[in-house]
Amino acid sequence: MLAWLGCYLFLCILVNQTIFEPLFDIDPSGWFALGALLLASFIASGVFSHIRRVRLIAGTLNASSLSNRQRRQIEIPFEAGEAFDLIDAAIRELPGAEIVDSARDSLQVRAKVRRIDPYGSGSHAGWSLDHFGSRRNQILATVTPNGDAAGSVTLICEPEGAAWTDVLLVDHGTNLENAEAIVRAITRRVAARRRGEQAQVRQTATEKELTVAKLNLLHAQVEPHFLYNTLASAQVLTRSDPARADEMLGNLIQYLRHSLPRTEDAPSTIGEELERARAYLDILKIRMGPRLQLQVDIPDALRGVLFPTMMLQTLVENAIKHGLEPKPGGGTVWILARQVDNTVAVTVADDGRGFTAEGGGTGVGLRNVRERLRLAYGSAASFSIVANFPSGVAATITVPNAVNSTLNAGGLHHA
Repeated sequence: MLAWLGCYLFLCILVNQTIFEPLFDIDPSGWFALGALLLASFIASGVFSHIRRVRLIAGTLNASSLSNRQRRQIEIPFEAGEAFDLIDAAIRELPGAEIVDSARDSLQVRAKVRRIDPYGSGSHAGWSLDHFGSRRNQILATVTPNGDAAGSVTLICEPEGAAWTDVLLVDHGTNLENAEAIVRAITRRVAARRRGEQAQVRQTATEKELTVAKLNLLHAQVEPHFLYNTLASAQVLTRSDPARADEMLGNLIQYLRHSLPRTEDAPSTIGEELERARAYLDILKIRMGPRLQLQVDIPDALRGVLFPTMMLQTLVENAIKHGLEPKPGGGTVWILARQVDNTVAVTVADDGRGFTAEGGGTGVGLRNVRERLRLAYGSAASFSIVANFPSGVAATITVPNAVNSTLNAGGLHHA
């Protein structure tokens, strides 16, 4: 008000000295006083509207909230590029945004925002002295990297006019509104991002629990009929050949020892799985006699490589059950392991009946092998089964050559 009245006083003196005194020789002080009263009324109404509206928006009155020019320092818990995208989107969605110029390399956003008359064009503010100024506001946002996982945003919301115009004009809280709107948009987007991350964590935890349950179910591969048949054979041998019965029970104990459930993070190795398979095959050699032969070719350097529990056992059981047992003369089972680049291929082959209608099974065991490999290794492991020459089947499991790592239900983790 003082600024406007000072300008008006200067104008009155100028007009009086150049027009009234030289031409009319009258005293226009009364008219000047009336003009000052009208001007003061206009100014007072605008100031009152500005103060009341700022109080409604901010809930408090101070120099910062009443100012035409608003500055905010916002810390965003994202890296600078993500923080820039977030602030750019928030500015573009402001009501009245007309020109938005963003530069991602320099991490700056400049915008021109049409100043919306909060009272309507027919209101008193519509013909107040504020219309002498610009009808647009401007925004400048600069993102400063604050480490790898955070960005600091300096936000400036101000009238388009020069700073000296603040002495004469008010913005009726429009820049305060813009600053608060941008802060709210950023807060909402950060909260939405956090909710999404929390939902993803919950989903991952649920998927891991389902995976663990599924793997535990797939691990349960000990066939009850094998136990019944082994115990029945041992019972018969106790009468006719106690030494062989004792050997069979010793092999069964060894087999069951290696078949005990492991803790979730306990790994198995090719060597441990081979011991289990040997115990199983030694039992069957007592039952099948010369009809079953075994050849093992696994280098000592590969026996410490991690290998999924019970998977080698499944391949051996399939070779016996569907390949050699139905064959009148029996045959041979080969267990081989070879290193191929950064992977290890373990093969179980037989010279049994092969892919015949009589020798085929339900395929449940092999489907379990594929599913367990997918759950544990993803695309890093593979399984193949082909015909062996001249007869039989060869099944190969290829896994990463990991020795100092831990295989759990969720996958392969390097120690």
